[in-house]
Amino acid sequence: MSDAFYTLYQGLDREGPGEPADVAWAANVLDLKRDARICDAGCGSGADVAALLAAAPEGHVTAIDNHRPFIDELLVRMLGEPRVMAYKGNMAKLKGPYDLIWSAGAMYFLGVKKGLTVWRPALSKEGAVAFTEPCFFTDTPSEAARVFWEGYETVSAEGIAGQVRDADFETLATRRISDVAWEAYYTPLEARIALLRPTADEALTAVLDAATAEIATWRAVKSETGYLLSVVRPI
Repeated sequence: MSDAFYTLYQGLDREGPGEPADVAWAANVLDLKRDARICDAGCGSGADVAALLAAAPEGHVTAIDNHRPFIDELLVRMLGEPRVMAYKGNMAKLKGPYDLIWSAGAMYFLGVKKGLTVWRPALSKEGAVAFTEPCFFTDTPSEAARVFWEGYETVSAEGIAGQVRDADFETLATRRISDVAWEAYYTPLEARIALLRPTADEALTAVLDAATAEIATWRAVKSETGYLLSVVRPI
């Protein structure tokens, strides 16, 4: 992660779209145990940790990210919370066992099939994975919708389910990440861009311009594409 990119996101509540209702929905699908052991894989600065703790009020959350400054922010955010452990590490090498591996906006670093395959040994006997993945909501996405994902091999909900099956998992339920969740991410980001732009150097200006274009594109194509949240379990 470049210094300019981190400057943009430093101190924001979220590094991607989401809302507590997403976590609560996944926990309800699984009838998650009160004392569940949860891993937040690719946690960023911990936007979902509080909701994960609420979903398992007697449980524990292990949060992992490969960017140390995000972990530092998370530790400050959760200062004194004994049910949270956070560390810098490789989310492809989880230890477990976990009753739930939660991954919001980070599975694309591994790919669905690989991610589920390497996480399987880290799941408890009844463990499950909940992850978000770029998804087309139409069979004929526009060029703008395709460009939004910057070349990532985005597929339909059926395509994601196929990748899940290829990893010998089954899809229990899916849910689109709502416009409210996207705006919870983009509205504070817009305010941050406006704050930084007057004094931004060339490198930061390029990052700000890219983020501004991303926000405008999503608002134009949000009916065609977004994130799909899938709850899956090994077969």
